[in-house]
Amino acid sequence: MTETTEQPARRPRIFADLTPLRAYPDYRRLWFGNTVSWIGQGMTALAVSLQVYDITGSAFSVGLIGFCSLVPLVVFGLYGGAVADTVDRRKLGLFSAAGSFLLALVLALATFAGVENVGLLYAIVALQAVCFALNAPARSSMIARLLPPEQLPAANALSSMTTTTGALVGPMLGGLIVGWWGYRAAYTVDAVTFTASLYAMWRLPSMLPDRKAEGEARKRASVTDGLRFLGTRPNLRMTFFTDLCAMVLAHPRALFPVVAVVWYGGDARTTGMLVAAPALGALLGGVFSGWLGRIRRHGLAVLLAVGSWGAAIAVFGLTRHLWLGLLFLALAGCADTVSMVFRNTMLQAAVPDEMRGRLQGVFIVVVAGGPRLGDFLAGSVADLTSPAVAVVGGGAACVVAVGLLALKWRGFARYDARDPRP
Repeated sequence: MTETTEQPARRPRIFADLTPLRAYPDYRRLWFGNTVSWIGQGMTALAVSLQVYDITGSAFSVGLIGFCSLVPLVVFGLYGGAVADTVDRRKLGLFSAAGSFLLALVLALATFAGVENVGLLYAIVALQAVCFALNAPARSSMIARLLPPEQLPAANALSSMTTTTGALVGPMLGGLIVGWWGYRAAYTVDAVTFTASLYAMWRLPSMLPDRKAEGEARKRASVTDGLRFLGTRPNLRMTFFTDLCAMVLAHPRALFPVVAVVWYGGDARTTGMLVAAPALGALLGGVFSGWLGRIRRHGLAVLLAVGSWGAAIAVFGLTRHLWLGLLFLALAGCADTVSMVFRNTMLQAAVPDEMRGRLQGVFIVVVAGGPRLGDFLAGSVADLTSPAVAVVGGGAACVVAVGLLALKWRGFARYDARDPRP
């Protein structure tokens, strides 16, 4: 009698897949350095806001900080992507990270010297945005060179945990450090955290773009060529269109202070909970992302995730119980993580290496500009009608718009990660 042995079935993975961190040292260093520096940047963002308010006593002056960062991000996001497709991406990432480190050092030294100048703070915020706009396309376009294609969803889920951890932990630590030791301590800690990113970039191998043709190798990468390439690739365009549906049509962040008071009878603490809920949901989406690696229909996953974001926002607009509202905001944040993972994976896997920097530059512009447009739209609609109409209508509009896009470009839902077609 022949004895047969059966292979035990693989248990479905629940928690985030840590294979990219365990098996690929270059990626591990890059992820760790990026995570630490994101926390430091979150601390500095809060500290700068507090210091500007201490100096001016003006909420408008604090609001200008966002404008000072938005314009460089939009302008230099596209330019940074073109530079990343021209030069050694490792060197670009290293130099731009060094620039961010020096700017954090200037902030710390100015505070130690007792300098309290709002113009200086605005200038440093703008220059930090320039460094980020140069660094992000270089860093993002490296990922596909450091990992095999099947590990990209796991890596992007880990990256989502980096950004959400920075958004949650950074401001909390910044508030505590400023409260205990002052601005100089917060800026000094930020400068120290940037050394982790510098070290990670320093240890990477050379990362020249793969310019296939000899004539192409001599030619400087053009922003126009990148946009022209995007215009002929429907699946890649859809990754941006779907994100704009969520960020422009269904982004109620600007209404949270009003909603906290009018709907829930709360105060600033309630507003803080509303702001934190999507970020917490996004973080949990990253923590419990092990199942994402088994998904092959990335386009369909993006459509469902963005539609789920819109539906969750619409239901949030119908609730008048705080904890239920927080639950639906957290669900929206979780859906956003799923969408981000697959959109990033498509940009990395379906874009030729010589174009990755420029497409990542477009990604930065969309991520930076979309939520600001969403804030403006939500505030305008709420003023003309009511916050409820703005939130519920925006969520419903997002679901409808994604449905119409899916009908217009049906091939997007059929996108298969085993045969990535831009």
